[in-house]
Order: sequence, then C-alpha cells, then structure tokens
Amino acid sequence: MSSNGPARHQFFINGAYVDGSGTEGYDVISPVTGEHVATVPVPTAADLDRAVGAANTAQRAWARVNVWQRAELCHRIGDEITKRVDELARLQTLEQGKPLAESVADIEEAAQLFHLHAEDAVRLHGETMPSTDGTKRMWTFYAPVGTWGIITPWNFPLLMLAEFVAPGLATGNAHVVKPPANTPLTVLKAMEAFVAAGVPEGLINILPGEGATGDALVRHDGIDAIGFIGSSATGAKIQAAAGLKRSIMECSGNGPLVVLEDADLAAAAKAAVYGAYLCAGQVCCATERVIVVDAVHDAFVAAVLRAAEDVVLGDPFDAATNLGSLNNEGVAAKMDRHIADAHERGAKVLLGGKRRVGMPTELYYEFTVVDEVPVDSLLSREESFGPVVPIITAVDEDDALRLANDDKLGLQGAVFTRSMRAAYRFVEEMAVGQVVVNDSTCFWDVNMPFGGAGNRGTGWGRIGGKHTLLDMSDLRTGVINL
Repeated sequence: MSSNGPARHQFFINGAYVDGSGTEGYDVISPVTGEHVATVPVPTAADLDRAVGAANTAQRAWARVNVWQRAELCHRIGDEITKRVDELARLQTLEQGKPLAESVADIEEAAQLFHLHAEDAVRLHGETMPSTDGTKRMWTFYAPVGTWGIITPWNFPLLMLAEFVAPGLATGNAHVVKPPANTPLTVLKAMEAFVAAGVPEGLINILPGEGATGDALVRHDGIDAIGFIGSSATGAKIQAAAGLKRSIMECSGNGPLVVLEDADLAAAAKAAVYGAYLCAGQVCCATERVIVVDAVHDAFVAAVLRAAEDVVLGDPFDAATNLGSLNNEGVAAKMDRHIADAHERGAKVLLGGKRRVGMPTELYYEFTVVDEVPVDSLLSREESFGPVVPIITAVDEDDALRLANDDKLGLQGAVFTRSMRAAYRFVEEMAVGQVVVNDSTCFWDVNMPFGGAGNRGTGWGRIGGKHTLLDMSDLRTGVINL
C-alpha cells in the first residue's frame, strides 16, 4: 500500500484541525514499507494551553448535559466510526505494522466501546442510605472529574483512546489526548467521525508528541486527572509528576501462561502461540512466559512447534499474513537483547530468534520459540514485547504457581488445566489482575474489568465495563437536614 506521498498534519483542538504555533515537526515512518508517510508538528506550550483551555470550557457545559443525551452522542460516535472501519484500519496498519485483519477488529472494537459505555452510563446509579440522625437524609450520586489528560501507546492507537474517551464522554468529562509520536495518524483521522457525530467543540483535543509533551500535559494545572496505558517505567514517571491528581494507570505485564500436567496440550500450545504473535507480541497481556510442569514439557514443546507452523510473517496487507512487522527499532532491539541474553545463559532457541532479511524494513521479526529459559534472564524478567514464546520448566503445580508469582509485574495470566480445584487455586492465588482458564493470556472482552494486581508495578484502576466509568467519576454525597 502506498500513502500517496507524505502529508503535513495538524492538531485537533476545539473541534477543528489546526496548525501548531511552533516550527518543529517530526516524520512518521511506516514500519511496513519504510516510507515517510506524514509529518506531524511538535506541540508548544501555547498549543497545550489552547487545548486544555478549550477542554475546561467545554467540560463545564458538558457536565450539565443529562446522561441520556451523553449516551446518544456516544452511540452516534460508534456509528460514525463503524462507517469508517476500512479506511481507519488500513491507515492503522500502515503506521503500526499489525495485520489488516487485526486493525479491522481494533476499529470495530473501538466503535463497540462507545455503544457499551453509552448503555453503562445511563445505569450508573447512586444510592440512599439511613442516617443515625433521624432528621437527616443522605444519598450518593456520580459527577464528572473534569478534564482528563490521556496518554496512549502505539500498539492499539484508536482502541486505547476509546477505552478512555468513551467512558469519559459518557460521564461528563473532557479530554486532552497525547497519542504516541509514531502512530498518531489513525487517531487524528478518526476525529472526522467525532465531528460528524456532533461532539461539542473542546471535549476531545489531540496533541501527538513524545515524552516532553506528555510530561507537560501531566503537569498542566488545567488537567484534573490522568489516564495512562503504557510501560511501568513511564507510568512511574507520570505518577511522580502528577502528584495527587486522580489517575487510571494500566502498565506493563509479563503474562505467565501456566501449563499443568492434566492440560489439553494442543489447546495450550495454540494459546501460547496466539498470545505471542497477536500484534507481533506487542500487547501488555502477551504470552511473555510459559511455565510448564516437567511431566508434560517435551510433549508441550512439540505441540508449540506444530502450532507455530501456522504463523505467517509477511506483508500485513496480505490476507494470508498473521504476523506483521514490529512497530519500531526500540522494540526490535529489545528482542535482539533478550534473545542474546537468554542464549548466553543457556536457553535453547528452537525457532526464529532473529530479524528476517529481505523485507522492506528491518522490523520484521521471525516468530520465536525459546526453551529452557532461565528465570533470571531478561526474557523471563522483563516485558519483551515481541513475537516470542519463552518456555520455563516447573517441577510441579506448586512450583508453577511460585514461578508465576515470582515477578514484579502482575497484569493478566492464564492456566491450562482440567481440574476445577487447580483452576480455582490459580484464579485466587496468581498475583495478577485477571486469570484466564484454558485460553490465551491475550483474552480480553470490552465488558471485562482489566488492570493490574496490587503491589505489582502494573498500575491501578480498571479498563472495561462500568468500572472505568466509576474510576472516571467522583462519588458525591448529599445530606439534607429536615
């Protein structure tokens, strides 16, 4: 696919595409083709002030709009995004690198979120409660927090914007969004759908940029709360800068997939492979560690290698491809480091382990299977964010649970077993926010509360269903003296 030459993009502020006030810009390079597809301006302090000011003004009016009208707007946004699925999906694949079928699913899910949260919002009820003082009447209700500064990652550009903006609009908030510098185009293009749906000016503002832009956004006095999806390291910096501002933080994962002795090994292998090639492994809940009990280790490894035969690395616009390019050199270099470190520590690279030559860019990484991964290796200890299945051997079920919990990150995990006892044990004792039984670590549903476990470096708050609306609202209490 060709982009028909690079384009000069604008910001989206106060309901319109506008030029930035500065002279600096940066190039967006497609990881798929290597071509320069766009130039995007770098926001200045004046641009940020303008966006935040527009959001604050719009939010004060939007807070007075009743929830049924907010829900109607969210439904219209969902409809308008649906009309543009093909166009937005092709643009996302060009700038992100994932297969076109995945991009289509992402955009459809983004639209679904607006419909879902429209329905959630009209059912967000407070309660009345008895008072110890008979002359008092007490009740609770939900009010918007204000203007949210949203910082999203490059792996799901529009979907992760929708994860915040859909519940945020439904609950009366405004937004200033910083999409990542290397995948801003889908988000900017999608604003046409928001305009067509009739979103009031100022409720959504888009300022792409890098770390300095995000830092300025977080620290801005006009920002009331922060929504962040990204790495734990960046999340820690954001929280330090944000201080006591309300926040939802969804950070890194190192998803353990545990395979017990009684597991369906073919199903577990397929799930492990899927969890490693979806979005080229660039998913916070990817299969980052596979912990298999020793009794079934050899049979499971054989099943993984068979399942890996179905992975096709290539042009993401080709319908036969299910593994596209990595998004950027940083994540490709991390894969190189992790594979090299594991090999030096004695791990066995059974498949892949390198970039594929002869491709349009150097970001096409071969699907990789590594066995006998040491628990102290980078491949085990850090989020690799690439298409790799790292296999770690456990002695038994107890050892598997110990290894699953022997990590600083606890976002989402999975366990394969036919035992209800073992399934309940891992659901209750694995130190992650969600445990999936007999399916991939990459399972997610739009109505599912998703987020990290406590004291695990993976953040707080929940994305999905009514829980995000609750996190993006203030619980208020009213008391009347009769």
